[in-house]
Amino acid sequence: MKGNFSDLINTDQLVLIDFSAEWCGPCKMLAPILSQVKQELGDSLKIVKIDVDKNQGLANTYQVRGVPTMMFFKNGKQLWRQSGVIQKADIVQVARSFM
Repeated sequence: MKGNFSDLINTDQLVLIDFSAEWCGPCKMLAPILSQVKQELGDSLKIVKIDVDKNQGLANTYQVRGVPTMMFFKNGKQLWRQSGVIQKADIVQVARSFM
């Protein structure tokens, strides 16, 4: 995943990384919110879900201590980070500020 991860975030398209886990209740609550964000923003935003249990090295690299943790990347740079469930309007607002 790590080589691919670098390719994912090194793009001029805004990428939202959703660090989550199968056992995480709030992560399940966030999934439909992210679907709505994707519907609203379309191809201007790429959303990638990463399971921290299957990608522990990546989670450690980005010091993900709790899930869900979301990060926005553009051109390989981390622009924003937030843990917990966030409402659609707030995610859209942050995303638009980086577009």
